[in-house]
Formats: sequence, structure tokens, C-alpha cells
Amino acid sequence: MAAGGWSWFRFLALGVSFLKCLLIPTYHSTDFEVHRNWLAITHNLPLSRWYYEATSEWTLDYPPFFAWFEYALSHIAKYFDPKMLVIENLNYTSPATIFFQRFSVIFTDVLFIYAVRECCRCVNGKRAAKDILEKPTFILAVLLMWNFGLLIVDHIHFQYNGYLFGLMLLSVVRLCQKRYLEGALLFAVLLHFKHIYLYVAPAYGIYLLRSYCFTASNADGSVKWRSFSFLRVTLLGLIVCLVSALSLGPFIVLGQLPQVISRLFPFKRGLCHAYWAPNFWALYSAVDKALTVVGLNDRRAGSRISAYCPSFCDSPGNVNLYFHINIGPRGFLQCLVLCALSSFMFGWHVHEKAILLAILPLSLLSVQRAKDAGIYLILTTTGHFSLFPLLFTAPELPIKILLMLLFSVYSFSSLKSLYRREKPLLNWLETIYLIQLVPLEIFCEIVFPLTPWKLRFPFVPLLLTSVYCALGITYVWLKLYVSVLSERTPVRQKAE
Repeated sequence: MAAGGWSWFRFLALGVSFLKCLLIPTYHSTDFEVHRNWLAITHNLPLSRWYYEATSEWTLDYPPFFAWFEYALSHIAKYFDPKMLVIENLNYTSPATIFFQRFSVIFTDVLFIYAVRECCRCVNGKRAAKDILEKPTFILAVLLMWNFGLLIVDHIHFQYNGYLFGLMLLSVVRLCQKRYLEGALLFAVLLHFKHIYLYVAPAYGIYLLRSYCFTASNADGSVKWRSFSFLRVTLLGLIVCLVSALSLGPFIVLGQLPQVISRLFPFKRGLCHAYWAPNFWALYSAVDKALTVVGLNDRRAGSRISAYCPSFCDSPGNVNLYFHINIGPRGFLQCLVLCALSSFMFGWHVHEKAILLAILPLSLLSVQRAKDAGIYLILTTTGHFSLFPLLFTAPELPIKILLMLLFSVYSFSSLKSLYRREKPLLNWLETIYLIQLVPLEIFCEIVFPLTPWKLRFPFVPLLLTSVYCALGITYVWLKLYVSVLSERTPVRQKAE
């Protein structure tokens, strides 16, 4: 596409950046204090004390690259308000502090915007359209840059997911462009910024092994086993080792690696991060609560299931990715989303915001095939609705409803227009399920607070949201699983 043809992209990027600026005065969660504290820790303390400092309950529990990111930000923050860098200033929220932290998120989103542009360049151009609004590239740009979940999690609730997802999407693009070493490097760096991306590491590992380490294929497209390159697998190993050494090396020298690992993987926090996160554990907790009433529960089961289920559920998809022909970038993306969803469904102490790890890469698939677009619409609507409890203050109620409504209407209308010549994206049962989110929200936000049950059973709205959304996300997981396992052509030893 010619340079002039991308003027719409700049318009979208500026528009979403302006919206983010408008959200600066909104409510922010405890994560705001978490990152302020990390600024103070990395700015004032030597490296040897970063992962030991515990003045605040919000201790540093991200990998070293993110700690260095906070360290770099702290040297800019001191010019806005030095008091935000005082470790003892717990819950410090001066106007200058709010301004700096909010704009630091907006500024680092430049990487995400760049990654979105690269994703748009890789979109299959078979579905050409005269109207720019119906082009897959335009639709994808809106679905990614204006993603409702990312907007409220980063720019209201407060986190730095934008540039991290930018790294992930950029690594995906590089793999799709067959720039394998660059993609591997970006993903290795990403893991040392935020370890939640370990969820999708199996998909990366298998795809790189299948597509990069084997240099040739048979006539039928199956892997030629004798073409395995030890040099290439060594190069991949060197990238992982060098990035890991750069990140963890100083703490290994200090003898602090066990302490860092204990902060990154705090198993003592318990199985569930929040009982309303819409995954298997939401359903499990509801059943467990019911069984507790009659004395028939077994809490040890949760630990056993969470320890084995993510790997078990990932394995068939990844084995399929490895052994079947014509996998290509779309097959990799499918398995990446499946890894993300499997870990979200069954992982230990899963955060509700982790659903974005599946929604964003699924956006790339949604503009390439109608079947994937239908799966995307169910997941994005249900997953985004499940984030509503993050914003529980009254002033944010109209904001989250309006933003969700605008994004959902655009998602449905644009994808329906893109696939207008194909069968409906959703069946009647899926449509009814999504429509029921409306009365559920009315009950949780308007009806229930007016009832006498509010004081006695304050958890009911969260429980209903959690369980209902968990049913939808479980359905999507099963549907995607069947799709991945059923559409590949089996490897044959010889071409027929």
C-alpha cells in the first residue's frame, strides 16, 4: 500500500491517543500505587535490594527487564514530583504523579501502535474492498488499537500492557514474515518483561522448531526429518540464553535467583486470584461452594488440576501444529490463542485481565476467515464484559458501558460486512447467550443494589458475572480446540 494510503492509520492512532488523554482523571486501581512503589524501589535502592524490599505490600514481582524499565522511568519522574519516589510515601497520588504515570502509559503505547501497523501490513489482501472502512487492514487496526479491554485495563484501571502486547504482536509478525531469529529475540525479551507470556511459549517453541529448525519439507508438505539443522537450533538456544543471562545474570552473581523466582511465582497466594475471573475455577468455586454447604468438597483437587491441566490442554494443539502439514502463520496463531485460553482456563492464580492474551492475537484471525470471526465475537464480547467489575465506581459506569457498546457494535458490524457473502457468523444459540449479557448487567448494576440482599450477599453480582462469562469462554475454548484439531491435513509418509 502506498504511503499516502496509510493516512487513515495516523488518524486512528491520534484519535485513540486523544481518548486516552481524556481518561487521565478517571478512577485508578491499586496497580497505580504498585507501579509508583516500583519506581521508588528501583530509583533509591541498589540492585541487590530490589527483590527484598517490602515496606509496601506491593512488592516487586515482575521480571528484571520490567524493573529496569521502572528504573528508567524513575529518572524522568523525579522532574515531575520527587516525592513520588519516596518509598515510604505509600498511596501517594499528587496531580503531577497522576499526570506522569498516565502519560508514561500513553507514550509507551507508541510501540503497540507500531506493532499494529506491522500486523496490518501482513493481513491477507484477498478480500479487497473499494471502501476503506471495509478493508481488513482498517478493521484490524480498529479492533487492536481501540480494543475495549486494553483501554480500560491500561488507561483507567492502570497497567502497562500496551507496549508489552506490542512486543508480542511484533514477534508474531516477524515469525509470519519468516524473520525467525528476530521473532524469537523479541519473544525472549518479552518473557523477561512479564512472565505471564510463558502461557504462549509452547506455541512459539513448537512453531520455531517445525518451521525454522527443519529446513525442508516433503512433496506433500510434511516435515523432512533429515533436514533438521543443529546450527539453527543452536542459534535459537543462544538467543534464549543470552537474553536470560542479561536479565537474570546479575541476580545469579548475587546469589538471589531463588528470591527472584519466589517473587515471580508466588504460589502461596492461592489458587484463585479473584473468584470472579471467568475461567474453570469460577465454575469450580461455585460448585465447591455448593458442596461445602453439604460437606462434600475436596479443596486439594484444585491444586492437582491447575498443576497439570494447562500443559495437558495445550499439548494436542501443539502436537498438531508440529506434525501436520500446511500449518503456516494462521496455524501458529490458532495454537497461540489456544495456549493462552488453556492457561487462562486452568492456570494457577490467573488474573482476570489475562483474557486479553487470547483476544488480541485472535483479532488477526478474525479478519481472515469467517469461522474465526465468529469465535472472536463471542470471546471478545464475553471476555470484555467479564472485566466490568474492575471498574466498580459510579463515575466509571457510563464510561465502561459506552466504550464497550461502541467497540462491540463496531466489531459485529464491521466483521458482518466483511463476510456478508458467507453464512451468519453466529448461530441462534450463541446470539441468545450474548444478548443475555444485557439483562445480567442491568440486574448487577441497577436492580441488585436496590434490594435488601446487597448488604448480606454483596458477592452475588460478581458471582453471576463470573459464572455466566465462564460458560461463554469455556464454549469458545472448546470450539477453538475442535477447530484446531479437525482442520489440519494429517502428515503422510509419501505423497499420493
